Formats: sequence, C-alpha cells, structure tokens
Amino acid sequence: MWNIPNTLTTFRLFLIPIFLVIFYLPFSWAFFAAAFVFWLASITDILDGYLARRLNQSTPFGAFLDPVADKVMVCAALVALSSHYQSLYMTIPALVIISREIVISALREWMAEQGKRDNVAVSNMGKFKTAAQMLAIIGLIWQFDTWMIYLSYGLLYVATFLTLSSMLQYLMAAWSELTKNRS
Repeated sequence: MWNIPNTLTTFRLFLIPIFLVIFYLPFSWAFFAAAFVFWLASITDILDGYLARRLNQSTPFGAFLDPVADKVMVCAALVALSSHYQSLYMTIPALVIISREIVISALREWMAEQGKRDNVAVSNMGKFKTAAQMLAIIGLIWQFDTWMIYLSYGLLYVATFLTLSSMLQYLMAAWSELTKNRS
C-alpha cells in the first residue's frame, strides 16, 4: 500500500492545511509561498498517476485516495480564493467547479454500482480542465501583478467552460443508464 505514488498522494493531502495556513498569514510573502505549496501539490498530482502507471504500482487505495486528494485540494483553494476576492467573478466559477466535482463523483459512484464505471472514465477534456484550473488557481493565489490576475481569471473561465463541457459529456455518456425504467 505504501508505494511512491500513494506516498505522494498522502503528501498532497498533508499540504492542504499547510497551504491554507500560509495563505492566511499576514506577511508580504504569504501569497507567493501559498502559490508554491499549491504548485507543489499540483506536481504531486501529475507525478503520482505517472509513477503508478510507469512503475506498475496502481493500488485500490491509490485509486480511491488520488481523486479525493485532488478534489479536497482544489475545493480548499477555491473556497479560500472566493473568501479573499469576495467577487462574483471568483465565486460563480468556484461554485460551478465544486458543484461539478460533486455531481461527477456521485455519477461515477452510481455508474460503478450499475457495473458501468468505464462509461464515465476520465477523459482528455477532464485533463485539460485540470491543467487550466491548476494554472488559474496558482496565478490567483500568487497575485504577482495585475496582468497575472487577469490572465488567471481568463484561465479560470476556460477551466469553468471545460468543467461544464466535461460534465455534460459524462452525463450524456451515462444518460441511457440514468433514464432506464427499472420497474
């Protein structure tokens, strides 16, 4: 169970409270440090999956924990950013992204119960969404300058569009199962 990919995933979970504490520190360097911690967590997200496949170390524990760590990490950052920016421009995309994660998690669980889990497996669109989302969040945390904030907002809206698109893609893939009459 404790192989390199699972250790990286657990490390990502460990970084979440560290990120939050640093984000709220009243120091000029806090946003940069919080962005760095979030970046480090994002890198572990890329590495754990790559290493699990490359080293043939995929485990049921890792398959369970990896998406949990991803969702908690992103949700924690989006809630902190919504609190910090206090703007509909931040809150609405955050709500859409968090809601999509809940919907798709529930859909995947339900489809697994139906024996149709492969119908809602992770797609390439989901990977692009994750990349745009992570870059947007890092930029919005760091807040280096105005152009970075605007660019990050743009990426956040790209991620939000991809979030909605991928959710529709997953729902359409599951639609025949969702609408079956099981009387």
